[in-house]
Amino acid sequence: MTSQIKNNPSSEQIRRAPKVLLHDHLDGGLRPGTIVDLARDTGYKNLPETDPDKLGVWFREAADSGSLERYLETFAHTCAVMQTREALVRVAAECAEDLAEDGVVYAEVRYAPEQHLEAGLTLEEVVEAVNEGFREGERLARENGHRIRVGALLTAMRHAARSLEIAELANRYRDLGVVGFDIAGAEAGFPPTRHLDAFEYLKRENNHFTIHAGEAFGLPSIWQALQWCGADRLGHGVRIIDDIQVHEDGSVKLGRLASYVRDKRIPLELCPSSNLQTGAADSYAEHPIGLLRRLHFRATVNTDNRLMSGTSMTREFEHLVDAFGYSLDDMQWFTVNAMKSAFIPFDERLAMINDVIKPGYAELKSEWLFQQTASTSGSVSEEG
Repeated sequence: MTSQIKNNPSSEQIRRAPKVLLHDHLDGGLRPGTIVDLARDTGYKNLPETDPDKLGVWFREAADSGSLERYLETFAHTCAVMQTREALVRVAAECAEDLAEDGVVYAEVRYAPEQHLEAGLTLEEVVEAVNEGFREGERLARENGHRIRVGALLTAMRHAARSLEIAELANRYRDLGVVGFDIAGAEAGFPPTRHLDAFEYLKRENNHFTIHAGEAFGLPSIWQALQWCGADRLGHGVRIIDDIQVHEDGSVKLGRLASYVRDKRIPLELCPSSNLQTGAADSYAEHPIGLLRRLHFRATVNTDNRLMSGTSMTREFEHLVDAFGYSLDDMQWFTVNAMKSAFIPFDERLAMINDVIKPGYAELKSEWLFQQTASTSGSVSEEG
């Protein structure tokens, strides 16, 4: 029976399965039509396309360069139209709605408040607008028959000098919709140790933070994020594969850093489609997530930037099912990993796992079993 249940889930089953998302950028997930609307409303004239369909294609192609730096350039356009309270509320609400429609039941969405001040908003006004949008999106999702909870991660840009200020902001709003802190941006030349004062502050305040590390720069970035800065999670962390040797006979040897990451159950916020675009992996079949799952690292599946990668949580899992033959059991394993690693209280994480995630997957598996029974009964009748 177990071998039958491990048949690959359909796209519809993947979409309906409860999913948990830990690494998603608000300014990387806008609807193309919304960008066009906001550009018109705010007078922004620099969009490369004004037709929503063509604009969506432009974003995907511009991001599909194999360079993290080129990938990051696409955000100039999305950030440009996210400078007013109304724009931030709309974008955040649509984000929550889109994720809920895709079967995401819990999401942590990150953004950098310092990138939304050009029209005169304060940092606090940015946070409050985004929080308002997330609550509105949750409400609209409920009206459409979906349930989602969204927490915000406040991001500081690693090339700037406002990380302590953003960390203090995250701490002030930690019980008002903000669940943690992050640093992001180009890794090369901007090590996380430049922001030690922010991380030390957050640790003193018993607050949570993740660090973009091990995406483009490799093992030194991961080592600094963990051993110098004390990150709770690794944003990407895919380059931990560089500390794992696979021998010709199939045996595997972990280096000390990889062993530490696995032993300490440090969550890896893996983003397969994004990694292909930035050159961290050559194909889904060659993505390190396959080996990391087999070795039982705390691997999670994420979208990173849904607009730039033309992706969703459903599409990410579709790619992994095709590449590795993953089953609903594998999807549940990744999803429980992510929920265990969320920055909300333990009892709330446990309730999501036991009351939402496990029952959701059990229902999908039972549907499959009854479908198989019906199919078998039909073929027996026809033979008779």
